[in-house]
Amino acid sequence: MLHKTRGIVFKFFKYRDTSIIVKVLTEKLGLQTYVVNGVRSKNAKSKIALYQPLTLLEMVVYFKEGAEMHRISEVRCMEPYRSVPYEVMKSSIGVFLAEVLFKSIKEEGEIPELFSFIHDSMMIFDHLDTGFENFHLQFLLKLTRYLGFGIENAFDQNAIGGDTTIGRLLNASYDDHVSLTHKDRREALETIIRFYGTHIEAFGHLRSLKILQEIL
Repeated sequence: MLHKTRGIVFKFFKYRDTSIIVKVLTEKLGLQTYVVNGVRSKNAKSKIALYQPLTLLEMVVYFKEGAEMHRISEVRCMEPYRSVPYEVMKSSIGVFLAEVLFKSIKEEGEIPELFSFIHDSMMIFDHLDTGFENFHLQFLLKLTRYLGFGIENAFDQNAIGGDTTIGRLLNASYDDHVSLTHKDRREALETIIRFYGTHIEAFGHLRSLKILQEIL
């Protein structure tokens, strides 16, 4: 059966000589796996750039209940980013968040609120010209609410009060300027990653973390 849906790319893997397997969070079907044939060949009709992490897609896809992998009938970039792929700091944050999302979200089925949160957050991130060095921290804190283990519930009121780094980030919007030192930012990220690790089975090591720490 064919379905029209929006999608957000999480990750792709090389498959055979010219193809890829891509993990996409779809608005109507949840997390799905697609085989895209020939996309790595010189004469490919579909460009591999469409499947870079966090690309926002508009798709027509085949779906068969119980199948492990599906195919894409039509695909186009829904909303091209103007800055995320082109600025080193933003692209590094994006790659890191895509890895966390890939490890955190496994659900199939319609998930409009989670999809909208990720989509809207990325649109805000793309349009922030300054003050986005804390975006990944705020995003991960907000995401816990949609994953069912909201971080604000894990601390007593004193721990997330306005004087703590986590508390300040929780209470701020993406475009609020929260002044943090490099040390504060690193410690907050370590706290958040540990929190994810205790709630997500096989969360494991984040390959992109080292690069992110070097840049921020």
